[in-house]
Amino acid sequence: MANSFSNLGKIPELRKRILFTLAMLAVYRIGVFITVPGVNRVEMANVITKGGSGSLLGMFNMFSGGALQQLSIFALGIMPYVSASIVIQLLTVVIPKLDQLNKEGEQGRRKINQLTRYGTILLAAVQGYFIAQFLEGLSTRGSEVVVDPGWGFRVMTVLSLTTGTAFIMWLGEQITERGIGNGSSMIIFAGIVAALPDALTQYLARSGGGPSLSSIMLLLLVVGTVAAICFFERAHRRIPVQYAKRQVGRKLYQGAQSFLPLKINVSGVIPPIFASSILMFPTQIASMSGSLFLQDVASVLHPADWRYNVIYTVLVVFFAYFYTAVQFNPVEVADNLKKGGGFIPGIRPGKNTAEYIERVLTRITFAGAMYLSVVCMIPALLQKYMSVPFQFGGTGLLIVVGVALDTVQQIESYLITRNYEGFTGPKGPRIRGRTAARPAR
Repeated sequence: MANSFSNLGKIPELRKRILFTLAMLAVYRIGVFITVPGVNRVEMANVITKGGSGSLLGMFNMFSGGALQQLSIFALGIMPYVSASIVIQLLTVVIPKLDQLNKEGEQGRRKINQLTRYGTILLAAVQGYFIAQFLEGLSTRGSEVVVDPGWGFRVMTVLSLTTGTAFIMWLGEQITERGIGNGSSMIIFAGIVAALPDALTQYLARSGGGPSLSSIMLLLLVVGTVAAICFFERAHRRIPVQYAKRQVGRKLYQGAQSFLPLKINVSGVIPPIFASSILMFPTQIASMSGSLFLQDVASVLHPADWRYNVIYTVLVVFFAYFYTAVQFNPVEVADNLKKGGGFIPGIRPGKNTAEYIERVLTRITFAGAMYLSVVCMIPALLQKYMSVPFQFGGTGLLIVVGVALDTVQQIESYLITRNYEGFTGPKGPRIRGRTAARPAR
């Protein structure tokens, strides 16, 4: 393992990508502490602390990496970009023109990315305005968060938060293109990891600072959750693939045998992030407005409410299937197998192969969706029975462990392609990410 880490500095391109990613994350963490003009950050921190880590503001603060507690220019985090991506992907299924753009290759994807950026700016502006109103409402209830309320403060807040979101979106794209990949996930990962030490300190202070039965149970639960996440993120179903015999000259070569690996969780951490983003947006608007009806909606969509957990679970299952359908096309895979002379034993090539792959993928996606739902429900159980900070919950652990596995897999792929050993050595198993692999030929 030590030799594997020493190999990281031997590849100039990999070294530059790692250093660039760390530099971008450092810029993001510095920006978290730049407060929006006209806001008292001390009073805002008190508001977040009183709400608790399990509240809506506490959950929003986690995904923003603590920026909401500072009322930073990065307070909206990467979530408007995630929300815009959800909307565009949903519209791609519904609107034929967007679906055509998606199939046009790199040029079409660039146009879709441009639409996603426009949607991000629009959502950030709307959310920024409601945050400005929410802060002014806090000032009328005794918390002097806003120094000088009025339209000047609202315009400045909208501009600051929208610009901050656009900058974070740019950072994520730069990490994806020039870093080690997964830019948006890496930003969320950095925010959660940065908040873990403070959450751990708060929990230990509340439990007396010494070992107790609850702390031991918590440690075992966290270790068990991490082990389960690692197991399911690497688990896959192998479908055997046989290739036809080939004749070269007068010699007849036996067809190769391979397999098609189908990941149990193709979607990775996308379903919980998408589900959280969708539930955050309406509840954020509801909680920051003066409408009694919207206030009732906000009380229902509260992380501690059982109705919120039910809706959240349904959304996680839905996005697990939706994102799997977007990322993995059984018809395309079946056509590629047929063109390459491959077939699944006992299944006719073409339509029957596509139907068989889709049937298997649907079943294993159900198992993956159930796994995501169980892991993401752990925060509610921890908060209710053990009063644990939200950062120790399943959603945070899922993002941290999942992104860490993807990052290690990206780095290992660079090492292996440059004839270096992977992290597990020459005889160890290769670390797989969460991207569906293609069949070998």
